[in-house]
Amino acid sequence: MLKQVAIFAENKKGTFQDITQILQNANINILGSVTNDGPEYGIMRLIVSDTEKALASLKEGGYLCRSNDVIGVELEDKVGNLNQLLLSLEAGNINVDYIYLCFNRDTGKPVLILHTNEIFEVEEYLKGKGFILA
Repeated sequence: MLKQVAIFAENKKGTFQDITQILQNANINILGSVTNDGPEYGIMRLIVSDTEKALASLKEGGYLCRSNDVIGVELEDKVGNLNQLLLSLEAGNINVDYIYLCFNRDTGKPVLILHTNEIFEVEEYLKGKGFILA
């Protein structure tokens, strides 16, 4: 299981750069990210090299943020692998709230980040189906 940083941030010019500057100053590497925006505010979700330090630095910078558990599934970089994973989740009657990609820096393979309400059960299910978890 991975920890993700979720940041509730105002949707205005320079916000993403401010957040990345805070993380750079704290020597934290962003390994994966997705941003969901709204008219006034958005949620940035990040996989970072040091979750607790990122939370402390961002809170000190005035951002409302928290960490939560997500699942990382390492996939081979070939046609159809994402579809196969999604078919397995569907067969298990598993609802996924959101997904995004990052990469395993050691292997160079894509890692699909996913969130579901039943994190522990879904991890066990995916392991049982032969998927490699990050």
